[in-house]
Amino acid sequence: VVACLAARAIGADHVLGVAMPSRHSSPGSLTDAQALARALGVRLETVSVEPAFAAYLSSLAPVFGDRPQDLTEENLQARVRGMILMALSNKLGPMVLSTSNKSEAAVGYSTLYGDMCGGLAPIGDVYKTKVYELTRVLNEAGPLIPEATITKPPSAELRPDQKDEDSLPPYPVLDPLLEAHLEEGLDDHALVARGFDAATVARVTRLVRLSEYKRRQMPPALKVTDKAF
Repeated sequence: VVACLAARAIGADHVLGVAMPSRHSSPGSLTDAQALARALGVRLETVSVEPAFAAYLSSLAPVFGDRPQDLTEENLQARVRGMILMALSNKLGPMVLSTSNKSEAAVGYSTLYGDMCGGLAPIGDVYKTKVYELTRVLNEAGPLIPEATITKPPSAELRPDQKDEDSLPPYPVLDPLLEAHLEEGLDDHALVARGFDAATVARVTRLVRLSEYKRRQMPPALKVTDKAF
């Protein structure tokens, strides 16, 4: 969606796409990126995350010791992605567009200095379910975004078989709760009275509070709702 909006706003000739595969990337992610780039007419470069990720693991191994892999290694990959994008921005000139959306920003489902890096977050005030609606709108004039990108379960692809729903409530559950909390100002008691599950409410509003420090460091987002962060 961000690539489509960028191409529409400033022209495909001014947009650079970057595919950054790693050991956990599905083959479909790369082929979908290639199909999107062809449909939009944007330039696409492929820079593997793997060499830098392996080097970081090797450098940190003496300090990490025998501790098992966890979120640390996932975030390392996301930060390598951020490093690649910022290096290309510095060397080639274009500004990095963050692909973070409002659902992820609200609950902190993002990596500081990784996928949160950039100069502008075009969909930073758009909930994930709305992002999916945008894919359909953008495809009305002709197929741009591959169907597989829209229908496959969303994943950061930072560990084997990872899905967003491993860490978060399903977006059709999460987004209405976030909208009521953030834009209507309903607290936990009012959210439960509205009909939301009490345990889910407690979990989500806690994540929103804990993630404020991340949101203070994210790129500015285009404001499209009554209450943007």
